[in-house]
Amino acid sequence: MRAGGGAGGASAAGAQAGTPRGWRGRFSLIKMTTSQKHRDFVAEPMGEKPVGSLAGIGEVLGKKLEERGFDKAYVVLGQFLVLKKDEDLFREWLKDTCGANAKQSRDCFGCLREWCDAFL
Repeated sequence: MRAGGGAGGASAAGAQAGTPRGWRGRFSLIKMTTSQKHRDFVAEPMGEKPVGSLAGIGEVLGKKLEERGFDKAYVVLGQFLVLKKDEDLFREWLKDTCGANAKQSRDCFGCLREWCDAFL
């Protein structure tokens, strides 16, 4: 056994048992976070919020959705429910309807899913 206590020379300071060094740092890179817009939306009932209040929907996408009749967040929620809260179907619909990219559609889906979990 080595003088360091048989730990193979690795210091246990700051490391969790059984967790390789640096693992926590890499994990934080893939950790999902939500925007302030997302947190604000899911914090209260939807009411008459405009479509642009949905996470992932900015001014450009909001305008495109409005032009297609989806002027309020609850109208988009209706489509989300018609598609049975299916992530793939909803994200594909959003892409086809207003040109949302992968991040925008993921953010909008997550926002509506969390709102439904809280209020339905």
